[in-house]
Amino acid sequence: MKALEATKAMRAAVCGMAAAVCGVPAAHAADAPAGATLAKIRETGTISIGHRTSSIPFSFYDGSQKVVGFSQDICDKVIAEAGRRAGVASLQVHMVPVTSQNRISLVQNGTVDLECGVTTNLKARQQQVAFSTTFFVAGTRLLVKKGSPVQDFGDLSGKAVVTNAGTTSERILRRLNDEKKANIAIQSAKDYGESFLILQSGRVAAFMMDDVLLSGVKTTAPAPADWTVVGTPQSFEAYGFMMRKDDPEFKKLVDGVITGLMKSGEIRVMYDKWFNKPIPPKNVSFEFPMSAAVRKAYEQPSDEAFE
Repeated sequence: MKALEATKAMRAAVCGMAAAVCGVPAAHAADAPAGATLAKIRETGTISIGHRTSSIPFSFYDGSQKVVGFSQDICDKVIAEAGRRAGVASLQVHMVPVTSQNRISLVQNGTVDLECGVTTNLKARQQQVAFSTTFFVAGTRLLVKKGSPVQDFGDLSGKAVVTNAGTTSERILRRLNDEKKANIAIQSAKDYGESFLILQSGRVAAFMMDDVLLSGVKTTAPAPADWTVVGTPQSFEAYGFMMRKDDPEFKKLVDGVITGLMKSGEIRVMYDKWFNKPIPPKNVSFEFPMSAAVRKAYEQPSDEAFE
């Protein structure tokens, strides 16, 4: 019995250290048992949300360092419903920045209860985490300087290209190199801001990523009109929120909120706010009309992966 208590104490100490590193309470750093997310929220009065720092217009910091965006607006609706369902009147929200490299592990180990960013729902990832109903569909393309000789993926042979580490785009580029013997020099950056800085520096010929994110990052340039998105989409990406596996109660809550926004039409109002009107940080409009793929996702809600 004493040995068991000692083991529990050691586990608690490890979790406490993990929380100190992550900057969130120990209860959020420990692995949560199956089906325990709402119980955890009820017990602690808190929910931990994973967000991105520069994924315009989905999840990013505004001028006041507040997390805003299309994903965050949807996420706020989920947070409100989670608080209501858990019976917590004043739910505390811990915002945890995540990257392409660590987002899955932070969901798995309980540091993050719900990741509200720009993560593609893939069958391989479903072995590790659960995904919500798809809330956006993007195509992987290229961002280049206007007038660039690179207009499609066939023009990348022998050139340098940057993308974000740990993304579908990185995997596609490596596959292109292997299959086409294209001799593409692939550079991997930590996030969208760093990738775009590398492109602007002239060290690479193109930045490959989801078209909507490329449209977003170019609005941060001193002269956004100097940059253009080109190329035939190499894949279509279904974005969903990530949460821990084996918690059907919490997934049902998240899916219900997102599907409800689609059925009521409110998600279209949110879309118009972030994609067709001026937004932070530069008060520039995306002018990114809703695609047929996105319309279909809203008319026929699904959590199916495209691959």
